[in-house]
Amino acid sequence: MVEVHLQGELIRVSKGTTLKALAATGTDGTVTDPKTGRRYPILAAIVDNKLKELGYEIFSPHEIVFIGYSHPDGRRTYIRSLTMILQWAVRKVFPGKTLMLHHSLPSGLYCEVSSDGIRADKLSDADIDLLKEEMKRIIQADVHFTKEKMLASEAEALFEKGGQPLKAELQRSVGRYFCSVYRLGEMPDSLHGPLCWSTGGLGVFDLLPFCDGLCLQYPLDDDITKVIPYREQKKLSDTLREYGKWCINTGIVSVGSLNRTLLDGGAVKLINLSEARQEREYAAIADKIAAEKDRIRIVFLAGPSSSGKTSSALRIAQQLRVLGLNPKVIELDNYFVSRDRTPKDEDGHYDFEALEAMDLELLGNHLNTLLDGGAVEVPRYDFKKGEPFFEGNTMSLGPDDILIMEGIHALDPAMVPSVDQTRIFRVYASALTSLRLDENTNISTTDNRLLRRMVRDNRTRGITPEDTIIRWPSVRRGENRYIFPFQENADAQFNSALLYELPLLKYYAEPLLRRILPTSPAYTVAVRLLKFLEYIVALQPSEIEAIPPTSILREFIGGQTL
Repeated sequence: MVEVHLQGELIRVSKGTTLKALAATGTDGTVTDPKTGRRYPILAAIVDNKLKELGYEIFSPHEIVFIGYSHPDGRRTYIRSLTMILQWAVRKVFPGKTLMLHHSLPSGLYCEVSSDGIRADKLSDADIDLLKEEMKRIIQADVHFTKEKMLASEAEALFEKGGQPLKAELQRSVGRYFCSVYRLGEMPDSLHGPLCWSTGGLGVFDLLPFCDGLCLQYPLDDDITKVIPYREQKKLSDTLREYGKWCINTGIVSVGSLNRTLLDGGAVKLINLSEARQEREYAAIADKIAAEKDRIRIVFLAGPSSSGKTSSALRIAQQLRVLGLNPKVIELDNYFVSRDRTPKDEDGHYDFEALEAMDLELLGNHLNTLLDGGAVEVPRYDFKKGEPFFEGNTMSLGPDDILIMEGIHALDPAMVPSVDQTRIFRVYASALTSLRLDENTNISTTDNRLLRRMVRDNRTRGITPEDTIIRWPSVRRGENRYIFPFQENADAQFNSALLYELPLLKYYAEPLLRRILPTSPAYTVAVRLLKFLEYIVALQPSEIEAIPPTSILREFIGGQTL
């Protein structure tokens, strides 16, 4: 027998007991969300602050907490399992073809079906209906997910035979002796994280036609009985698809091919190519603004945390100067209200991301005065005292002047309703990576931004990686409320992701993540990010020196000259 702490209670279990068996005897098979009081089926467990599947066997004392869909890692486990079901359905309905999972959508995950693992075979509505029915059959059969360790060389051969060359290439590029392989029926796969116990509890999903492929929908964050409502965001999707096509043209469509490029000595060439492409994007946005300079006098730029808003504003300003215009850059944060007027959230904390945290009346008056040819005194905000102050910084707009303002609410039309909207050009920036780990494992753009923020906060603000991770859910809530709903309002969308940035971020972030102790509430996320980074080949210091001082990534690692 061995003692374990289960949900805070000390109990004794037989050595070799699985978490699944423990859940069946020690609980009623569900967990309660402490915030809502709703009960959810158990999907996985946090064991000593590490995520484990229910097949995990207990042989020593542990701290065990079961999790359901209300937990972020529970949702990831559900979605991973759902993608494996879809992969199996693709194999059944379209023999010889494979699932390609590309990126997140507002309503789910964008997937394609491919004969070569790179380019999509267009799906009809009837094709998608067949896949949906096959998924329902697999779920109804309640098939058990299994996991086994095997030689990496054996796994590579399995993936090559199964029409998944990107998975095989990934295994080769990381140079491991052994790896974990999941199976659903006779189909082997690697999902890079725990799966559910079986398919039976994954009945809430939907498939919808989207572009050449489909949108795989999964449940709402706070209600496992309903799928995410469909919201089409064509501009965002077009930006992602364009970047994905460029990745194909470069020959880098997955982490395996990225690793191979670096191992073959192509890092500096890739850095130069990526930066050149991004410079063209900034120039294209500046060209659009300059073409209508008589109409456009204000540029608003928004984006989620660590999307590179500040650098993007400065790079666009630089391109406008090349075209003979005179940009003036101001942060919208200067228009925060004083602390005693700042709204509070449901927990009683100051909500600095709420629209009401800004002095909208003063901002609107200033913009209208500037558009009318007048001058205004621009405020500065003292974040320590929580008060705006004025220091005689006056501004007016001449014939060739363009005002650039960046902030999280810049795409929300409710921010300056009194200002003539035709005089405003809106830009949305985010790190929208289209790179994949392999055929059916996409890379989270959210995790990409978290790594960026962790590196920057530790370098410039003295914030520990642990604190960055702990604060991240609050940041994400603000983005979901105040930024993502307004993405389609942008006149131009800018993708700040660079093909070489994950190898760069690994160099800086991996040592920071390893400082987080196993007892920390941030440890579960740290372990997940470290496992992900294990698949990435890091840049070397001599290669990092090749990153230009105007690069958007210099905002996070230092050395920027903008």
